[in-house]
Amino acid sequence: MPLINKTLTRSAAQGDTLTRLRVAITTFFALDGFVFAGWVVRIPAIKHQTNASASSLGLALLGVSAGAVVTMTLTGRLCRRFGAHPVTVVCAVLLSLSVALPPLAHSALALGAVLLVFGAAYGGINVAFNSAAVDLVTALRRPIMPSFHAAFSMGGMIGAGLGGLVAGALSPTEHLLGLTVVGLLVTAVAGPTLLRHEPPRPAEHAHSTADGTPRRRAGRTRGVVVVFGLIALCTAYGEGAMADWGALHLEQDLDTSPGLAAAGYSCFALAMTVGRLTGTTLLERLGHARTVVAGGTVATAGMLLGSLAPSVWAALLGFAVTGLGLANLFPVAVERAGMLAGPSGVATASTLGYGGMLLGPPAIGFMADWFSLPTALTSVAVLAAVAVLIGVTTRRAAAG
Repeated sequence: MPLINKTLTRSAAQGDTLTRLRVAITTFFALDGFVFAGWVVRIPAIKHQTNASASSLGLALLGVSAGAVVTMTLTGRLCRRFGAHPVTVVCAVLLSLSVALPPLAHSALALGAVLLVFGAAYGGINVAFNSAAVDLVTALRRPIMPSFHAAFSMGGMIGAGLGGLVAGALSPTEHLLGLTVVGLLVTAVAGPTLLRHEPPRPAEHAHSTADGTPRRRAGRTRGVVVVFGLIALCTAYGEGAMADWGALHLEQDLDTSPGLAAAGYSCFALAMTVGRLTGTTLLERLGHARTVVAGGTVATAGMLLGSLAPSVWAALLGFAVTGLGLANLFPVAVERAGMLAGPSGVATASTLGYGGMLLGPPAIGFMADWFSLPTALTSVAVLAAVAVLIGVTTRRAAAG
């Protein structure tokens, strides 16, 4: 009896620790979305402050993506050496501090420089907390990865909404400094939980290489991780395209009002959040491979409707269906890459994913000039179909 009681007590304590870790990691996902969205809504004011042209602002904004992509591989190495938990906390502090820098820039060149710093922190925390989440998913043996990404989406929606409300009352300096304060306070509350507890290490990883990849599969695994990264790229391409071109399509091609056009991305983002909130249930019922295939198929149909529909309401429905379809592809890709190769797998998949987000908007722009914007937006459907094809051909690797 004493032995049984000790075992039960130990199991209860471990379960409590995992619950605390889940809450803390979820908090950092939400904080990331909140801070990033708060910065995005102040871009017009920063453009006015720096007197930047549209082209020079575009180049400056590339600093965020460039900083993120450059930092991601380095963060994967730092996570392997120091652990994902402390790296997450450090990156959260850096993200909170760096979001206050853009209002200090008074030229496009200076803005690009500070956005490199902000992008580096943003890319770093994305790799770190995704690595921490993969460890927790493995320990819990439940496919809860979409719930973390749902927290990011919800944080983004709150950050954008709140940013819109305070934009008329606060200057960019005051607003973004407020984000710094909020970020540091949240990190001070949630950070100690991560620092006190080591990431859970499943027994099956005992015979792994330094990056978490089982030795006998290390060579083959690298190729599979790249494949999952391509799924992330296809998904992120669609997200970037919807964010930058969805509203313009509704206003320019379907002659809707600016207010209703703005609702296009809101429909997409809300549907994506709902899809991620229900993602765990979907993964438990269908498994990873079928979820990728089903999600990509739904996104393909949705984007064909959204880009080619002759009416605004049909296009809005298409955008929402696209959001539902794409919702869980990125979380699944990152989770499977992390399961196979640890933090380096997360870094590879995330880097390819952000490459897709970087590629999407300009690619849509060039295709819109060559053909038309509706035709260009069908490329989102094409890449969603590519994700389906990848999911089908790598069914074994995606299963689990």
